Formats: sequence, C-alpha cells, structure tokens
Amino acid sequence: MLLSPPDVGPLEESYVLDALRSGWVAPAGPHLEAFEREVAERVGCGHAVALASGTAGLHLALLAVGAGPGDVVVVPTLTFVATANAAVYTGAEPVFVDCDPATGNVDPDLLHELLRELRTLGRRVAAVLPVDMFGTCADYSRILPICADAEVPVVEDAAEALGATHHGRAAGSFGRAGVLSFNGNKIITTSGGGMLLSDDADLIARCRHLSTQARQPVPHYEHVEVGYNYRLSNVLAALGRAQLHRLDDIVARRRWLREQYAKLFAAVPGVRLLADGDWEANCWLTTVVVDPAVAGWRAADLAAHLAAQDIETRPVWKPMHLQPVFGGARALLTGAAERLFTDGLTLPSGYAMTESQLARVLDGIEQFLKSR
Repeated sequence: MLLSPPDVGPLEESYVLDALRSGWVAPAGPHLEAFEREVAERVGCGHAVALASGTAGLHLALLAVGAGPGDVVVVPTLTFVATANAAVYTGAEPVFVDCDPATGNVDPDLLHELLRELRTLGRRVAAVLPVDMFGTCADYSRILPICADAEVPVVEDAAEALGATHHGRAAGSFGRAGVLSFNGNKIITTSGGGMLLSDDADLIARCRHLSTQARQPVPHYEHVEVGYNYRLSNVLAALGRAQLHRLDDIVARRRWLREQYAKLFAAVPGVRLLADGDWEANCWLTTVVVDPAVAGWRAADLAAHLAAQDIETRPVWKPMHLQPVFGGARALLTGAAERLFTDGLTLPSGYAMTESQLARVLDGIEQFLKSR
C-alpha cells in the first residue's frame, strides 16, 4: 500500500494517444498551450508556463524577481529540499524560518521578526518562499501584508496544493508568482512536471524565454545569456489535461479519506491531525501528530507496525536546518519543525485507494492502538 500513487485510466490514455498521433511529441504543441491556459483559468491567474518540474518553476520565478549572489531568500525550514535548492541555484543564500505547529506552514510572526533582523543586518531579501504544506495553504492573509510592508516579493511554493484555497482564493495565485508540481505522487500528475503562474505577463514571458535555452527569435540559434531546458512536453501536457478534468473528484476523495482518519483518531489521546479543521485544504497527504507523553507511543512505532503489514507511511519532512547540505545556515527557530519531524507521520492518502485497501489501513491502525 503506497502513500500517494498516481492514478491514470482511459481518459488519460485517450489524451496521450491524441498527442502521440498528432506528431507533437516535443516541448511544443496544442496540448501544451491548452494545459497552460486551463491551469491558469482554474487557479485564477492571467498567465502560465508549463515546465519540466516544480523545481524548475521555483528556480525561474526566483530569477525573474531578481534573486542572485549576495541576496537572501527566506525559506520555511519544514519543506522538501527542492524549495531551498531553487534559492541556491540562483546563487542566493537560503535563510530558514520555523513553522506554525498547528499547520506546519511558515509562522507569520517569526517571518516578520526575521525580515526585520535581515533588514537590520543590511541584507537584501530577494524573495520569501512560503510552502503550502501537504496541500494546506499558508496564512497568506498575514504573510502578504508582512512581505508588502518589507517590500519583498512572495513566490508561492504550491507544489502540493492544487485544488486548495485560502479564504476562497486558489493555491498558486498568491504573490508575484506561484508554482505547482505534477510529480507522480501529487494531486494530479504529468509523470513529472510543473507550472509557473502569475498575473505578471512580463514575468511569465521572461521565464518562458529562459525555459527554452534563452534562444533569440531569429532563424539561426542565437543566445545572449544562459538559459535552461525546462519546458514540458506536449505528450505530458496531454496527460495533465486529462488529470485536470478529474481534479474536483480527486480532491473530494482525499478530503473524504482524511475524514475517515479523523474519525479513527478522534478518541485517541495525544493524537491530532496536522492542519485539522482546514477544509479548504486539498488533503494531498493526511498527517497525524503524536504527543508520546500523552499517547504512550511514538509516531515511529505506528510506522513500524504498518510497515510490517506492507503499508507505506513517511515522517514529516526533515527540516532544512538539520540537513547536512545546509549545515550552518542562518535560521530563526522555535523547535516546532523538529517536533513535527519527530512526532508526525503521513498516512496513505491516494485517490485510487479502494474501500478494501482503506479498510486494511484502518484495521492495521486499530490493531496497533489496541496493542498499546
């Protein structure tokens, strides 16, 4: 039983076959253009460019807002490494900030404090990079004013959050730019891929240019700057279009799965669901947080029990400030991310999980709880 496997079927097959039979198998074509348009419409942004990965989108967005050597990019410490890596690709220094323990998303109060500290130190902050953890939007109603006051652009890492909203506004639409991921385990997939979204037409044009090796619009191959081979293929865009048609059903199913976990753990002392009560989340992954002093067991104990039954779980992201590659990096910390790493566990949340598979997971959890 996998954590979040892809789910494709006849609709996806028909779209991919159409792309193959059309002869458009390169990073150009009608499905690619349509996918960009349809995702932009879904998210409510004016423009979009489809890319080979969400990481590519973060890299290009940071370049477009001016991140470079000598600059700082503020990154949540509780995230996947791609968020921090994108800052490093530009030559900027990632500075980490801790999370709100209730959601795992960046703590706005700490962010405000960190931006003031960096200003006092004379550091130029090129961007703040909030992450919508496990499909729950960060608190943009507080983050955006804080960043606007500091005159720092926001680049939203919405890799996990397509279909989620914050106060009715879609994930991926916040700040100067937003980035989605279509990796194999995400809400919808193109096998690998991502999308950069913005209302800023010039920013999108700049990123589109860089994503195609920064080739000049002349008959021969002319380049005046370094670009990147970052475009998504038309075939994979076709797969994404079919998946996008199913997005509402996928999100509804994952929300229903979270409800089943919530019911199971409701009466268990010392256990809560991360971001419990946020029904604007897309519930990409359901995460339980265990207080071992109250529960009498650790998240790792449940993980080991389920692994013995061939049920995949995973700890919450290991904080970036604990990663060897970022040893010694500047960070403003409270310990919240470290506690979630130790005490959090993501549970199988895939859209295609059958009733019998879900029953096997729930039975495995109940067996564990009874044994404690």
